[in-house]
Amino acid sequence: MIKNLTVNSDRKIKINKNAIHKIISLLKSEFSFDVISLPINFITSEQIIPINTQYLGHNFSTDIITFNYSGENDSFDGEIFISVDDAFSNSKKYKVSLDNEIIRLVIHGILHLLGFDDKNKFDLKKMKKEENRLVSEFEKNTIKIIIKYDC
Repeated sequence: MIKNLTVNSDRKIKINKNAIHKIISLLKSEFSFDVISLPINFITSEQIIPINTQYLGHNFSTDIITFNYSGENDSFDGEIFISVDDAFSNSKKYKVSLDNEIIRLVIHGILHLLGFDDKNKFDLKKMKKEENRLVSEFEKNTIKIIIKYDC
């Protein structure tokens, strides 16, 4: 288990916390970062809308929001919010499993904390390439993440 990493979820969602710790551990090995404090929150689309509105000025649901409280890219004091409802929609849209989409979103959040950005086409392409590489690596480990999801 990774010290200072917490995994929280809404009552509709049961997450395999050990699997999330395993993903973060693999990412730590890959990128050599420390975790000062990193809550990863698995929530509903209804819960992510007010966060998106308040902090990003977007009054709609989104699949992930990442906050880097320290501004550092190698010692994380941050927080990740993942909308499992939006992840579920993405999994149907892209014809992948919900677990695959959750893995992608966790990776996406960590890449943001590492300093990757997706605000322009060039940066988005670079970030997606890294995401795809890591998802392919992690698929070999076949990690079961979602234990229960009442959509």
